[in-house]
Amino acid sequence: MPQDKAKRQASRAKAQASRDPAVVRRADAAHFPGSSVHASLASEIGLRIVRGDYPPGSILPNEAKWAETFNVSRSAVREAIKMLMAKSLLASRPKIGSWVEPKERWNLLDRDVLAWYATAPDRETFLRTVQEFRHIIEPQASAFAAMRRSDEQMAEISLACREMGEAANLPERIRADTRFHLAILRASGNDLLVPLGVLIESALDHLFVFTTRQVSDQNRAQKLHEAIEKNIRLQRPAAARNAVHKLLADTDEGIGSRRR
Repeated sequence: MPQDKAKRQASRAKAQASRDPAVVRRADAAHFPGSSVHASLASEIGLRIVRGDYPPGSILPNEAKWAETFNVSRSAVREAIKMLMAKSLLASRPKIGSWVEPKERWNLLDRDVLAWYATAPDRETFLRTVQEFRHIIEPQASAFAAMRRSDEQMAEISLACREMGEAANLPERIRADTRFHLAILRASGNDLLVPLGVLIESALDHLFVFTTRQVSDQNRAQKLHEAIEKNIRLQRPAAARNAVHKLLADTDEGIGSRRR
């Protein structure tokens, strides 16, 4: 009967999909829970590019080679390459293949690119770059927050600060620390800073993991954050700006201590 035939065809299609090489990966291939095969593959290749395995200008292996290396379909490889091209890490041309773009063209504010950078061998250099970015943005953002924050935004800043001090372990403290700084950016009232803060969230997480482990006096770090919170709450922009400068100087020292 037509219905039985349709059911048999659907069953065969489902069985074939389960054997599709696009969903089969070698044990040594990167695994990112909840992501698709091509996204996982893009992450693995992207990390290799950022850490210098494939310097700018180098030609990447072709689709067939990637498919063999990671035991995935060539269509998954094509989608992964498209993702990396969208992040400006790669360019591609027929009969030539894909090559790594110059570093200055990379989209360094892309979440994935930031995450790959933060785990690369020269991550300390990158974290210092993140820290320079914070020096440019955060002092004035805190001053704006002191002038413009709403009661709800202030409550968010205060809660994150309090949770930092009450954190039972390093991951909890780092999550609260990141929320604290992102909440200040949101409270600044500048619409351009909000998406910028979200984009660098991953970089802040890695930075705080690095610096928190270097700083032995967590009480001092907490007091520096509390000074920022207090001056924003009391709507003292100049004092809030200065409090951020003190915190950033302390973080600078934490990064520098690793090199000594």
